[in-house]
Amino acid sequence: MARKPARSSHRRSSQFQPLTCSPFARSIARVSSAYMAKCKVQESKLRRKSHQDSKGNGVMEHAPKRMNEQSESSEGEEAFDGVVQADFAFFDPKPDDFHGVKTLLQSYLDDMQWDLSGFVDLILDQTTVGTVIKIEDDEDDGLFSVITALNLRRYKDHKCIMEVKDFLLKVCQQKDIISDLRSLLGDQAQNVGLLVSERVVNLPPQLLPPLYDALFDEVSWAKEDEPTEELRNSFCFKFYLLVSKVYKLKNVNQRKKSSSDGDEEMIYIKPEDEIFHKLSSWSFAFPMHTQQVSPHELRNYQLTGLVMAVKAENISTFREQLRSLIDES
Repeated sequence: MARKPARSSHRRSSQFQPLTCSPFARSIARVSSAYMAKCKVQESKLRRKSHQDSKGNGVMEHAPKRMNEQSESSEGEEAFDGVVQADFAFFDPKPDDFHGVKTLLQSYLDDMQWDLSGFVDLILDQTTVGTVIKIEDDEDDGLFSVITALNLRRYKDHKCIMEVKDFLLKVCQQKDIISDLRSLLGDQAQNVGLLVSERVVNLPPQLLPPLYDALFDEVSWAKEDEPTEELRNSFCFKFYLLVSKVYKLKNVNQRKKSSSDGDEEMIYIKPEDEIFHKLSSWSFAFPMHTQQVSPHELRNYQLTGLVMAVKAENISTFREQLRSLIDES
C-alpha cells in the first residue's frame, strides 16, 4: 500500500501581500499583479502507487482543491478595479498542458531557435515527477507554473537535451567553471537533474514552498516507486542544474564608484533563486538578447541568464530557507 504524506492546507487572507525582499519584487508586484490569491494548497501531491498497483488505472493524480473565483463589481455600475480573487491547485502535467507550458518556457534558452516542443513533450511525458499550477474549472484552462527535474543521461539522445547542453557550453565564458560544467553535462550526467521551474511573474509567493516540496518529495518517491532499477536510479540526483534569469546592474563597476543610490548589483526575479545561488557549488551569468518589458525602476538593469549547480545534499537547507523567507514576507 503506497504511503501518503501528511496533507496540510494554507489559507491566506484575501489581502495578498507580495514578497518584498527586493525593489524588483515590490515594483513588479505593483506593475503586474492582477491577482489577490487566497491560497489553499496541499504541501505535496499524494504519493503515487507502484507500477503494479496503478497498471491499468493510469497515473494517480491528487484531488485538487476546490476553486472559487471572485471579482468585485456592482451590477456593472462601477468600473472593475482589476482585482481578482482566486484559489490555485496542483496537477500532474498532461498533454492538454502543451501550449501553456510552451508559453512559459518561450525564452528558456534566450532567443535561440531550438526544439522547444520536444522539450515540452519530455516534461509532459514524465508524470512521475512534475507539477503544473492551474485554477480549477477555469474555462481557459490557464497554466500559471510548471516545475520538474529531468535526468540529463536518461534523455541524452533527445535533440532538445543536446541543444540545451550545447547552449550552456556556448554561453559559459568562465574558464574556471567550464570544466565543471562539461563534467555535469557529460561524465556525471546520470546524477544530474535539470531543474526546470517557470511561472507567471505574479504567482503568489505563498505557493512556492508547497510547490518545491511537491517536486523534491516526488523525486524521493520515484527512487522507490519506479518499476525498474534503471528508472529508479535516474532520480538519484547528486546535483541539480538550473537555468534562470536575473537582472544585473548595468556598468556595475562604474556605478559603484559614482553612484550612492544603493542599487543592488543583482535582482532576483524569482526569490528562491537567491537561495539557490547562495547554496550553489558554482554559477555563471551570461548576457541575454531576449527583449522583455521591464518596469521603470529597472531602467538601469539588464536581463541576464544565470546558471547554477546545486548539490542535492543542500536541498533540505533550501526548503527550510524558502519556508522562512515566505513566512517572514
